[in-house]
Amino acid sequence: MAMKDYRNLRKALGKEEEWPQLYMFKFIVPNQHGKVDKVVSMLPEESDISFKHTKSLRHVSVTCRAMMSHPDDVIIITQNVTALEGVMAL
Repeated sequence: MAMKDYRNLRKALGKEEEWPQLYMFKFIVPNQHGKVDKVVSMLPEESDISFKHTKSLRHVSVTCRAMMSHPDDVIIITQNVTALEGVMAL
């Protein structure tokens, strides 16, 4: 995501009045070189994580539901995960 996208995400999250709250992360991850495991290691420990493979098995959708304390925590995780080559946030 471009920095502008993070500003928009931060603004949208800031409109939510109650934090902490349950947040759902969703990433599309190339199914290669241990990237799925790397993404999972970057997500909050206390979370519900699910996976769905594409038909071609070339990508994995990683969905994580976790209680987040503050919008900035969401931004940090999203920035770190999408810094991995080929990983996209939805």
